[in-house]
Amino acid sequence: MKIFTVGSKSFVTSFQLAGIPGRISATPEIALEEIKKLTDDSDVGLVLVSDDITESINDELTALRAEKSTLVFALPAAGSKKTEVDYRLMLKKILGV
Repeated sequence: MKIFTVGSKSFVTSFQLAGIPGRISATPEIALEEIKKLTDDSDVGLVLVSDDITESINDELTALRAEKSTLVFALPAAGSKKTEVDYRLMLKKILGV
């Protein structure tokens, strides 16, 4: 199972440092197209997306989650108003490690 990230440069880069590849997307529409491509790949099991991108495409992502077996999960983006996020810890929780 492959894991990919989709989001801003800082979001994707932070996961690339941990060995997880990603696609940098400047707009939510481009991100949605990237997510669709990734969910069409049967080798991809998890797509992590920065929550600042998912806000405007949430309805489309919900529909995509309903029809695809790939898990699409939104995480707080770097600089998010949410509290500090330990991405490694969060990823371990998602994967059940």
